[in-house]
Amino acid sequence: MPIISVVIGEGRSMEKKWAFIRALTRVTVETMDVRPDQVRVILNETPLDHYAVAGVTFGEKAQQGQS
Repeated sequence: MPIISVVIGEGRSMEKKWAFIRALTRVTVETMDVRPDQVRVILNETPLDHYAVAGVTFGEKAQQGQS
């Protein structure tokens, strides 16, 4: 039974998250030879102030209008 754990930054719509989960499930079924009901997907949303690159959080970048 595949268990897929993904960490993403917060802020995406539920529709995007659902589409992502369906896509992960579909690819896992196709490549791992398992049934959809055997696939588990766990999305962990991280606040943008808890995720940084080079010492600057994504929350800070958003406030500064940077991408």
